[in-house]
Amino acid sequence: MLWTLVGILIFFWVLGLIFKIAGGIIHILLIVALLIIVYKVMKGRVTGS
Repeated sequence: MLWTLVGILIFFWVLGLIFKIAGGIIHILLIVALLIIVYKVMKGRVTGS
């Protein structure tokens, strides 16, 4: 589910760059998606004791 969301956001980001539509909003959503990925990766690597 997360990877699908990231893929869709990247797709819309590229479309936004090509056609110059919703520039700021698409970039903000992409940054949010990247932060979520980093959080999931960091959470997955943490081992509980």
